[in-house]
Amino acid sequence: MAYNLQPLITILQQLLNPEQTRWIVDHNTPQLQSLLQKSASLKQILENSPLPKAETSLESEIREAAHEAEDMIESHMVDQMLSRPGDASFTFLTPDLQQVMQKLDSLMEQVVASQVLVSGVEKEMQLLPDDTSSSGASPLQDPSWKSIVVGVDEDLMLLKDRLTGTQSKLEIVPIVGMGGIGKTTLARMLYQDPLIVEHFSSLAWVTISQDYNMRAILLGLLRCIIGKEVDQHIEKKNNALKDILYQSLFGRKFFIVLDDIWSNIFWDEIRRYFPDTNNGSRIVITTRESVVAKHASSQSKQHEMQLLNESESWNLLRQEVFEEDEDCPAALERIGRNIATNCGGLPLAIHVVGGLLSKANRTRDFWVSVANDVNAAVAQSGEQFSNILSLSYNHLPSHLRPCFLYMGAFPEDYEIKPSRLIRLWIAEGFLRSKGDKSLEEEAEDCLNALVARNLVSVRAFKSTGRPKRYGIHDLMRDLCLKKGEEQGFVHVKNKRVGMVNKDSVYSLRRVSVHPSYRIRDVYGSAELMSFARSFLCTGLASREILSSVFFGLRLLRVLDILEIKFPQLPTEILYLFNLHYLAFSCDSEELPSYISRLWNLQTLVICSSSRSIELPAEIWQMTELRHFVIYQTWIFNKEERDCRGFILEKLQTIFTLSDPSVSFLGRIPNIKYLGMNCLGCSTDLSHLHKLETLKFSGYSISSKLILVSPSEFRLPPSLRNLSLTECEIVPEFMRYLCEELPNLEVLKLRDCKFEGKYPQEWNAAQQEFGKLQFLLLEGVQLVHWQADESSFPRLRHLVIRRCSALEEIPSCIGDIPTLQTIELDECSPSVVASATVIIEEQRENGNDDLQLRM
Repeated sequence: MAYNLQPLITILQQLLNPEQTRWIVDHNTPQLQSLLQKSASLKQILENSPLPKAETSLESEIREAAHEAEDMIESHMVDQMLSRPGDASFTFLTPDLQQVMQKLDSLMEQVVASQVLVSGVEKEMQLLPDDTSSSGASPLQDPSWKSIVVGVDEDLMLLKDRLTGTQSKLEIVPIVGMGGIGKTTLARMLYQDPLIVEHFSSLAWVTISQDYNMRAILLGLLRCIIGKEVDQHIEKKNNALKDILYQSLFGRKFFIVLDDIWSNIFWDEIRRYFPDTNNGSRIVITTRESVVAKHASSQSKQHEMQLLNESESWNLLRQEVFEEDEDCPAALERIGRNIATNCGGLPLAIHVVGGLLSKANRTRDFWVSVANDVNAAVAQSGEQFSNILSLSYNHLPSHLRPCFLYMGAFPEDYEIKPSRLIRLWIAEGFLRSKGDKSLEEEAEDCLNALVARNLVSVRAFKSTGRPKRYGIHDLMRDLCLKKGEEQGFVHVKNKRVGMVNKDSVYSLRRVSVHPSYRIRDVYGSAELMSFARSFLCTGLASREILSSVFFGLRLLRVLDILEIKFPQLPTEILYLFNLHYLAFSCDSEELPSYISRLWNLQTLVICSSSRSIELPAEIWQMTELRHFVIYQTWIFNKEERDCRGFILEKLQTIFTLSDPSVSFLGRIPNIKYLGMNCLGCSTDLSHLHKLETLKFSGYSISSKLILVSPSEFRLPPSLRNLSLTECEIVPEFMRYLCEELPNLEVLKLRDCKFEGKYPQEWNAAQQEFGKLQFLLLEGVQLVHWQADESSFPRLRHLVIRRCSALEEIPSCIGDIPTLQTIELDECSPSVVASATVIIEEQRENGNDDLQLRM
């Protein structure tokens, strides 16, 4: 529950920051400092030693105390700004926080007492004899492990070859995947395989789990290796048992399975007691944690478990439900296939649902009811399935828990861009900056950690191989919803969630509404939403969804309603002074100047159907802005003298500016992602040392392409992604790109023209784009393209669209070892012919990986 305290700590740190000028808090500093100190201390205690699982009431009290303090402070801040909306600074006359601080003192005492009690119990348990009856049980001797499996034939073949290979050095073989995907089952099949049993002289199996007992693990391993002789060593201490393990394995060709490892610490403690005598011994570990697998064997490839496809899912379900000599009735097969598909390819879900169907009446009506809600059927099948998935959540560090629970706010099978997810997490106050890393970098680390734990998956990749969209398995999403409801974290309204209890809504901080629901139908009145901090609406919806609650959302930090269409920015939004994240759609051609009153805003996202939006000068007074994106339109910028003193140090993203001034570009020193067009003046961006992505358009009212040359268009060496549209490119500029942009990975040229001594020619010979992975030529006026073998040494994807004049693709492109795809669309027959020749030559040379897409 430590994460519940982080938003409060963030608020207090911002208020007490000596560099902030918005709030005058001098005479309140002692009380606020004390509250900050108490909150931070309690958070640290909880992070270092989490509460026992039974302490649910204490967790609830901590959450409520943190929320109470947040509500008091932010309500006062909003009241001040509403009473004097034109003021630039305010006096923070804090309400009496003494009572909530007393609560925190009392809670800290209870937490410490609870942890002392648990510590005492653990010490007593260490004095009791260990139960080794199951820790080292061999699956060969335990019939309960056996289950029907499908879809692992290829996995078995690959792993058996690896385990019985010729490598003499001891090899660690990690099997990695999400909970319930079948890691343990696959390991057990290997363990009992006759070829494996015959190949190794000693086999041992132990299950580790989260709260492992090292003594039981050591005795379990020894029981498998030396049998009943282990009884004479039961009284010995752990260090002695480790030595006996080493001696027992030394010289033997052993195969050991360490099932369900969660911790690097465990591996570091036991690894040295597995001797490597260069006799072909192997150790298989199963884990949900990719980080643990990499730590255990950095030199060895991880075996990633995959979800079942539809055919495999149905095959497994059919075998679970029906006897070996029994067929599925024709009337049930279509429904059964639907049920199998809805299990999302997760073997554990299919096993649970199959168990339910095998014990129930085989009627069409019942099967249809299960098909309509497979996830609910799984949940009703007992606590075992839920407990298995909950292990992953229970093992999460405190700072990752809110990030994971937030995934439940989105619909099933929803795919979200990492940039949006990261910005939402930051706006919610989940993260704190540590060291030199920005909040965005911290958030990216959290996202990678969730992927490494197989809780979140990458659903699509960019051309460079970087993640493009993320998603979550439906059953993991159900876990998010369950935990979220239990902890008052989020309430989701969709077809599967009924009317919510009004008392629980009052304490909820986040509300997510999916399409086709009116907000008043869900919550009845704005009063119930008065303490909500987030409102998200995913999918197309009517703007009436917010009509009855706008004024009740006064403390909102996040308002994500991008897919709700407004004719103009609703004036009610301009009174939500606590907003950190705002995403909406409107048809307006300008933004009101008083949008700058939302001075807490970190992310502003607008989707507009207008050709352009004119910005007020005051918007550049919003010094907290980190990301400003306007889709489908240009930003025309008013820049007044009274705004030029504001340096937007936190601004990292801005799309898409029209003809920004030199002075403005000088006020965004930390920009990373920039979209802009230029009407003809020279552009120097070389001082933007953190710029990574530039989308530049040479759009001109006169329809004349803008000339880009090294003398007039200067770029920083940090640039990794460059898109040029409607530009006239001189040969010197392409040479400048490969010489001065050493980190360039993506180059996209759209509707550009190559000019120079030889018009419509790009001679890339003797030019090396050393890190370029993706090249797009779309609508480019290009006839001759020359290159040599060193021009694009790391190119992975080549895309050519609407280049009707281009004669051919350089033949050396096919010899690039990293090239994966050539994609053509609306190209000349000669280009298609040259691409076909390249593919055929590669096939003849044994390269079957290169693909041609048309």
